[in-house]
Amino acid sequence: MKKFLAVALVVMMVLSFAACSAKEDPKKKSKGVMTYAEYDAAAIDTEVVVETYVQAKQSWWENKATIYTQDGDGAYFIYELPISEEDFKKLEPGTKIKVTGYKSEWSGEVEITDAKFEIEKGTWIAPATDVTALLGTDELVKKQNMFVEFKGLTIAPSKDADGNEVPFLYKWDGSGQEGDDVYFNVSYNGNTFQFLVESYLCGKDTDVYKAAQNLKVGDTVDMTGFLYWYEGVNPHITSITVK
Repeated sequence: MKKFLAVALVVMMVLSFAACSAKEDPKKKSKGVMTYAEYDAAAIDTEVVVETYVQAKQSWWENKATIYTQDGDGAYFIYELPISEEDFKKLEPGTKIKVTGYKSEWSGEVEITDAKFEIEKGTWIAPATDVTALLGTDELVKKQNMFVEFKGLTIAPSKDADGNEVPFLYKWDGSGQEGDDVYFNVSYNGNTFQFLVESYLCGKDTDVYKAAQNLKVGDTVDMTGFLYWYEGVNPHITSITVK
């Protein structure tokens, strides 16, 4: 009986060690791959090599994909990555990829362009980082492109083309229609910010798109999304909960 228990304990220890060994370390990098800090410090228009994990796929057309990715230290927005439709389907959330391309910037949004990729072994999904307290501060941009959450924001009025106060707009200026991006204003600590549901990422049939259409001025909301940047904070929202 003692021998059986001893063997059982050894087996449990081996299995426990194997489980720990199999746990993905999203901060670990292969030889020749940049850490996020090195990527962050790299100059615009220089070549970068990163290992990162797919978190969401925004779009694919004409054999090019736009993808939200992240590792244990920061996030990378991969813009118009050349890829076949067959390979695009393989990039499920959590998929680890190695990306070689050029660090670029467009209206404040830092991204990787003109890239190529390899699928690697490993999988990891980033938890949402609460950045509510960083709204309106210079620190927020350091979380750019990460999967984030906001808590206790208030829906503030937007103005349509006729000057009427409304809870949301189709396109940033109200010139769109259902199926286009849904923009809405939120307030926090006396400041107002414009958020959106990006229609390529979350189309009109998704829960978050419908939730945006049902917003009312004065609603208190919690949200998650990707911290995109366009002339300032411009989050691409993926879930909305009205409190």
